[in-house]
Amino acid sequence: MYLRRRYGLKRCAPQTQLREFEYDPIMEESRMEKLRVGIFGGWRGQVLAANFKLFGAEIVALCEKDPVRRDSATKFLGESVVMYDDFDAFIEHPMDAVILANNFHQHAPYAIKCFERNLHVFSECTSNGTMGEGVALARAFEKSKSIYMVAENYPYMLFNREMKRLVDGGTLGKILYAEGEYNHPFSDWDTDFIKHGRYFAEHWRNYIPKTYYITHSLGPIMYITGATPKKVTAFAMFEPYAEDVPMASYTADRAANITTQNDDGSVFRVTAWSSFGAHHNSYRICGTKGQAENLRGMGEQLMLRYNEWDVPEGAECERLYTPDYNDRDEELIKESGHGGGDYLTVRLFFDCVRDGVQPPAPFDLYSATVMASVAILGHRSVLEGGKPYDVPDFRLEEDRVLYENDFLTPFWGDDGTPPTVPCCSHPDYRPTEKQMELYHEVLKK
Repeated sequence: MYLRRRYGLKRCAPQTQLREFEYDPIMEESRMEKLRVGIFGGWRGQVLAANFKLFGAEIVALCEKDPVRRDSATKFLGESVVMYDDFDAFIEHPMDAVILANNFHQHAPYAIKCFERNLHVFSECTSNGTMGEGVALARAFEKSKSIYMVAENYPYMLFNREMKRLVDGGTLGKILYAEGEYNHPFSDWDTDFIKHGRYFAEHWRNYIPKTYYITHSLGPIMYITGATPKKVTAFAMFEPYAEDVPMASYTADRAANITTQNDDGSVFRVTAWSSFGAHHNSYRICGTKGQAENLRGMGEQLMLRYNEWDVPEGAECERLYTPDYNDRDEELIKESGHGGGDYLTVRLFFDCVRDGVQPPAPFDLYSATVMASVAILGHRSVLEGGKPYDVPDFRLEEDRVLYENDFLTPFWGDDGTPPTVPCCSHPDYRPTEKQMELYHEVLKK
C-alpha cells in the first residue's frame, strides 16, 4: 500500500500512471550514482519499476512485443521511457542494468546478451529453462563484469527472515530437514487468468511441469539453512480436469513431491508450484534441538518449538508469535509486494551494484542454476518413476560438459519448435476437444 499510495498504484493494476518520484530520507544510505535501468517484459516489469525507482533508478527503456502490454507500460512508465519491440535493438540503448521480466523459462539467452555488454542483470524468475542454457549462462557470466541476481523474493517474507535468524543463532541445533511449499491453485473457471495468464494455446503455463516453478519453494529454505541440493528425486500427483473446464493444459499433474539430499547431509522436501486446496506458502525447519514453521492460514505467525531438554535460557519450550521486522525500512517492506520481498530483493541488488560484489546464496548465479537443475532433473525423475539424479555444480567444468549439449524442453519455442520432452507424468495426456473448444471461446470474449 505504501507503493500504491506513493505511485497511485491499484492492486493488480500495473497500468496506472506513475507519479513523479521523490527521494525518501529513509533511502539516504542507499543512494548511489543514478542507475539507468532497462526492462524486458512489460507486465511484471512495470511493478518492479516502482521498487527500482525507490532507489533513484532511472527507467530508460522497455522492451515488450505485445502491443497491448507495451501501451500499458507507456501509460505506467511515462512517455520519456523509450519503447522497443526487439531485444537486440533494446540492448543497444544506453543503460547499466536490465530487469528480465519476460517469459518464465526464457531468461538465460537474454542474460547472456547482457553479459556480453557487461550489463548487470536482475532476473525475475528461473535462471535457465534447459540444462544446456545453464552451462552457457555460467560460462558467459564468468567472462563478464556483470552483477547477476535471481530475483527470488519469497526468502524475504517476514517468517522466513525470522527462521534464518533462528538458524544463524544456533538454538535449533544442526539442521536436518526442511520443507517448502508454494501452493497457488486457480479456479478452473477463472476466465480472467486464462485470458491474461494462458492467452494462447502454446503458452508456457499450458506446458509447465509441476517441478519447474521451484524457486518460491526451494529458494527460501536454501536461504534459511545455507544448504545446497546435491541429489534430487520426485513424484507427481496426477488428476485430470473435468470435461466442462476451459483448458489447454497438456499436464494434469497438480503437484510434485520433490526430495533433495544436500551438501551438509540434510534433506529438503519441496512441492514447487502446487495447486491443491488451499492457497498457502509454508516453510518448516527442523534441527536436532528444535524446529520452526510458519502456520498455514495464519498470516505471518511463526511456531517455534524446542525439545524440553534443549530449551535455551530465558526462552519458552513452545511459542507462537509474529516476528518483528527489525529493519530501518519497515514501512516500505510491509507495503511492498510478495510480503516485502519485492522491495528487499531490489535493495540487495542495489547494494551489490554499489559495492561491486555478487549477491549471496541463494540469489547468486550458481545457486540459481542449482534451483533450475533441481526443477529440470526433478521432472526427469518424475518421468522415470522417481529415479534419483545428481545435481550439477556449474562452477565446475566437469559438471558443465555433462550438460552443455542438453537442450531438452517441455516448452514450445518462439520459432514454432515443438517440445522435446513430455510435460506431464502421464506423457499421453491431452486436453479434450471439448476443453479446447471452451478455452478458445474464453479467449474470444
